[in-house]
Amino acid sequence: MEIMSLIKKAKKGDDGAFYELMQIHKIRLLKIAFSYLRNEEDALEALQEVTFRAYRSIHKVKEAEYFSTWLIRIMLNYCHDQARKKKRIADTGLLENLAETVDHSQTLEIQEALLKIDSRSREVIILKYYHDLRIKDIAEILESPESTIKTWLYKGLKALRNQMEDRSGLNV
Repeated sequence: MEIMSLIKKAKKGDDGAFYELMQIHKIRLLKIAFSYLRNEEDALEALQEVTFRAYRSIHKVKEAEYFSTWLIRIMLNYCHDQARKKKRIADTGLLENLAETVDHSQTLEIQEALLKIDSRSREVIILKYYHDLRIKDIAEILESPESTIKTWLYKGLKALRNQMEDRSGLNV
C-alpha cells in the first residue's frame, strides 16, 4: 500500500513523504479540530501545530498502520489543551452539517443535548458518528479498552436520548 511506504519514508526523514501524508489526513484533522474548537482560524492553527508536532516526532511511530490513529491522538490532545487554556467545553461545531433530513432546530437541540452529557461519552459519540471512526480506532485514540469505549458510547447515547426526551416531552 502506498501510504505504508510513505510512512516508512517519512520515518527515515523524507520530507516529501511526510508532506504527502499530511495532505492525505488534512481534511479529517481539520474537521476534528473544528468540531472541538468551533472556529476556523483556531482549527487551522491546530492543524499547523499538529503538523509540527507530528513532523518533530514521526520517528516515534512504532507501527505504520496506526499512523492515522497517532495523528488523531495528537490533534485531540492539542484540542483538549486549548479547551483547558480557554476554559471552555469542547463541543460539536460540525453538527450543523449533520444529515440533510435533520432540520436546523433539531441540529441545535442535538448540539445542546450533547453539551449536557459527560465529556467522555460526548467525545466517543462525536468520533463514532460524526467522524465515522470504528470502536477499535476510538479505543486506540483514547487509549482505552474497546469494552470501555462501548460502555461510554452506550451510556452517552442513553443520556442523549434522555436529554432529547426531556426537551420534547416525547419518547424518542
